[in-house]
Amino acid sequence: MTTVRTPPPPRLPIRDTAPGAAGGVSPMLGRLADERATGVLIRERGTLYLADGEVVHAESPATPGLDVLFSVHGVLAPEVWREAVATAGARRRVGRFLIDSGRIAEGALELCHLGSLYDAAYFVLGPSSTPSRFRYGAAHWFGPLRPVPVAAVERETVRRRELLHRIWPDPATDTAPLRRAPLAAEPTVPLRQEAVLGRVDGVRTAADVSLALGRPAFHTLVDLRRLAAAGLVTAAPVPQPLPPPSVLTQTSADPDVALLRRLRDALEAL
Repeated sequence: MTTVRTPPPPRLPIRDTAPGAAGGVSPMLGRLADERATGVLIRERGTLYLADGEVVHAESPATPGLDVLFSVHGVLAPEVWREAVATAGARRRVGRFLIDSGRIAEGALELCHLGSLYDAAYFVLGPSSTPSRFRYGAAHWFGPLRPVPVAAVERETVRRRELLHRIWPDPATDTAPLRRAPLAAEPTVPLRQEAVLGRVDGVRTAADVSLALGRPAFHTLVDLRRLAAAGLVTAAPVPQPLPPPSVLTQTSADPDVALLRRLRDALEAL
């Protein structure tokens, strides 16, 4: 087992989310909670559904959906999930249908749904380069199950940010394609991290690994940051685009331009 010592990470800059603090993780979400709004908050990395100012559902492209988690772990067969959506989706009562029809125990579904909600909310409430939007009155087809106060969702989001930052302060492995570090001999890692490491191929991102394993996305981020801290995983370099053809066709004795021209001709011949 290889021990890797790293200096303490720098303090993570986040808004103060203590009671009474102005703003919070999402000032807009806080205002919606105060007015007990019902609808969907649309952000760059997903959506949060509210009912009477509390979070009832969350979705993000970065996280596996409930159907994937259920199927991979044998909780529900895919055909049972499809039946529930077809039967109760239009009435926005898929969750209640699964419980009332005896497909899954109420406590088990609430636990799974709560984990999925927090998992997606972490990404939805992450830094965004686009403005948030809210559609009043919108409801998700899964239906309300156990509403979660906005303050609880924000606290958990901040806790998760701080945890990742303590493990490894560089967030590059959260979103970039991942590659294994070229080591002569890799140290032994726990089985859970070994499964994650086995999906790292220079192309997959953390979200791809989560989907392939059928695991909550945040848990995968934790494993990847630990692997990065151990020097086993790095973010793959982003390929640089070729210069436009106008640059490559310029008459020049520059050997770099000549090399780029030959590379372009080779690619066009493929």
